[in-house]
Amino acid sequence: MKLVRFRWGNQAVYGVLEGEDIYSLDGDPFGEFRRGDERCLLQDVRLLAPVEPSKVVANGQNYHGPLEEPLLVLQAPTAVIGPMDPIVYPPISKDVTLGPELAVVIKHPAKNVSLQEAWGCVLGYTCANDVTAQDLYAKDARRSRGKTFDTFCPLGPYIETDLNPGSLAIRSRVNEQLMQDSSTSKMQFNVAELIYHYSKVVTLLPGDVLLTGSPGAIPIHPGDMVEIEIEGLGVLRNPVVAEQ
Repeated sequence: MKLVRFRWGNQAVYGVLEGEDIYSLDGDPFGEFRRGDERCLLQDVRLLAPVEPSKVVANGQNYHGPLEEPLLVLQAPTAVIGPMDPIVYPPISKDVTLGPELAVVIKHPAKNVSLQEAWGCVLGYTCANDVTAQDLYAKDARRSRGKTFDTFCPLGPYIETDLNPGSLAIRSRVNEQLMQDSSTSKMQFNVAELIYHYSKVVTLLPGDVLLTGSPGAIPIHPGDMVEIEIEGLGVLRNPVVAEQ
């Protein structure tokens, strides 16, 4: 099932995406739910970030190990934006990059869970763009500043609840030019292992987002249109703009 979050009047609501149609969602996406009967067209609504997390837990170098354990970086929830929202290039950085990542959306609270319990904590998956101010990231010795600017965590376009994340094509494009073409099969730590490790440190709450790492970083600049595409999860597009 593909879950979308979109603007309807003055409200942000969830729905079920089927082709070009969006059906209402009966129930709670973080509890029990089913597809409702009310329908609207995708072209008539504005998609929002598919979730509003209390935090984003990012993961460094998962495609570039070997690592003894995952590298945790926390991002502020204000970094999250949705499809076609602008990525704002901060004037204090001269080296901003994109990073295509598989994002995991948490369904149930997770604290000190086992590997077997971890899979049951997942609502589904979506595309993420792990935008990074690389010069600040390096200067701060892997602290969060370079990753947690407002707008640095685009998510979307939808959450897929029925997906095997083990071997998915993951790509990035800048101005329609293919820049990266990799696979989630190259991750050192899989989804369950990441949840297992991170739940020892922070309590993962319903709606929290866990980023699983990027196959690489690609420079971006104001005026660019960037795309993240993951097999089974659609395409996430965002323009890059200079801070006003």
